[in-house]
Amino acid sequence: MPLTDADLAVFEAFALTLQGAAGGAILPLFRVENGLEDKGPAKNGEFDPVTLADRGGEAAIRRLIAERYPDHGVIGEEYGEDRPDAEFVWVLDPVDGTRAFICGLPVWTTLIALRHQGRPVVGAIGQSYIGEVFVGSRRGSSLVRGADLYPLRVRPCPALAQALIATTDPNIFRGEDLERWTRVRAAARLARYGCDAYAYAMVALGSIDAVVETRLKAWDIEAAIPVIEGAGGSITHWNGAPIGRNGGDMLIAGDERVRDEAIALLA
Repeated sequence: MPLTDADLAVFEAFALTLQGAAGGAILPLFRVENGLEDKGPAKNGEFDPVTLADRGGEAAIRRLIAERYPDHGVIGEEYGEDRPDAEFVWVLDPVDGTRAFICGLPVWTTLIALRHQGRPVVGAIGQSYIGEVFVGSRRGSSLVRGADLYPLRVRPCPALAQALIATTDPNIFRGEDLERWTRVRAAARLARYGCDAYAYAMVALGSIDAVVETRLKAWDIEAAIPVIEGAGGSITHWNGAPIGRNGGDMLIAGDERVRDEAIALLA
């Protein structure tokens, strides 16, 4: 059955509860000894940090989901898949930006998305140290700070030449992808690095105009989709196609004019 706005409101409220639980597990480990490990040797050989905060945050989220919605599936970066083909599936990245986290920089986020029938319908991007959660659905997007709620809207930007853009790290681009990114960067007014998904939230806030990323996993990207779309922006693959269930190369844009210019340089 289609979801009503009332259904979405309930799930948004629960996403905020999940953000609070994650923050309770993560914050005591921020800027202190956090059990840092390197997953890289077991994967691609590159430094790939994980901490007790990543694992504890996801475990806290999963416990609440199991209590409230035992029939829902879960896909998480740290603990894998549980019923990934269920009607409702939560997609989790407890600490997106672990490199920022271990450096003590408060630009890491907790990413929580809810899929319904394979499509993200609710998203929440939380920065618990600062005390911000950006939550969105087709009902619209808002910044929640304590008891205050601020509507989110992307800003107009007539051309890429006037745009403020971001990517996590230009070193993530390789070969032809690096050439594509370099073209977009050269056409834009300013680029900022190192903010991971916090930059995505800044597009919804109207502070950044576009973000370009590559080789993202589902848990890196799905929370951003309802937040960006609810604020009036778009989130697509580099060729303009919708984001599927497996992540990929991503373009977030606030203004469609910036999106179209960027796609022409990326495709």
